[in-house]
Amino acid sequence: MDVIDLLNKEKINFTVSGQDFQIKCLNPDHDDTNPSLRIDKVNGVMHCFSCGFRGNLFTHFGAPPTQKTIRLHKVRDKIQKIRSDNVGLKVPEKAIRFVGAHRNITADTLACYGAFTHFEKEYAGRLVFPLKDITGKIRAFIGRAMDNTIQPKYLIQPRGAQLPMFPSNPDMIHGEVILVEGIFDALNLIDKGLHNAVCVFGTNNFDMHKLALLKVYGVQGIKLFFDGDVAGQEAAKKITDMCEEIGMPSAIIPIATGTDPGDLSKERIIDLREYLYGERGPSGESA
Repeated sequence: MDVIDLLNKEKINFTVSGQDFQIKCLNPDHDDTNPSLRIDKVNGVMHCFSCGFRGNLFTHFGAPPTQKTIRLHKVRDKIQKIRSDNVGLKVPEKAIRFVGAHRNITADTLACYGAFTHFEKEYAGRLVFPLKDITGKIRAFIGRAMDNTIQPKYLIQPRGAQLPMFPSNPDMIHGEVILVEGIFDALNLIDKGLHNAVCVFGTNNFDMHKLALLKVYGVQGIKLFFDGDVAGQEAAKKITDMCEEIGMPSAIIPIATGTDPGDLSKERIIDLREYLYGERGPSGESA
């Protein structure tokens, strides 16, 4: 008996979500109106991203997995090990470490996140950042034009790469985070003391899967600080609705029309920090 056989046997409705099945939580103390329990298709490991309930589907119903299921699990473990051994992308040869400030962001902050320039065609005239996943491996590069004559403003390499959230440092993504749209929005806030800023790379690049990842990382609340235009504010409202579905506290930070967080001065960001967290920062550090 495999996972899908067991679900059918127990007459449990499910939907497919990536590598998992998604069902209403099996925790008897959780009134799960919106299915939030994810079950691994192969090994039956389950986790509710709303209440935290964990377990194994086979154990839960007293049904041993088949040898086929066990073999599939072992094969997938090998594949995951191969993937984990992948070193990821490398900073291109002849990359020049960027020295100095840019767009009112200090040299130290830009250096901390690996900013570089390069004279090859795809990088020429751009300030480039490596984008790392939660394991620290580089998954993509994003280059921003350093003047308005270069188009498009942002260029991603490799083309079509799935962008992780930035930064993806698990030591920073916990407690409460401030989600912003662009990388320079996040860098500007981090540079001036809001170290819990996380970039999602646009209003269309954030979904329930990434929200669930934040919850797994230990995030307990989200502030939305998107651009002060119609698209940004509509996207912020959409994400607060997603947060409500999984029981994640969320709120939208007001922003003036036509403004984005990357435009804010140090004084404005200090004021925002005090408004949000008082005299101490989001993780309890002194302001």
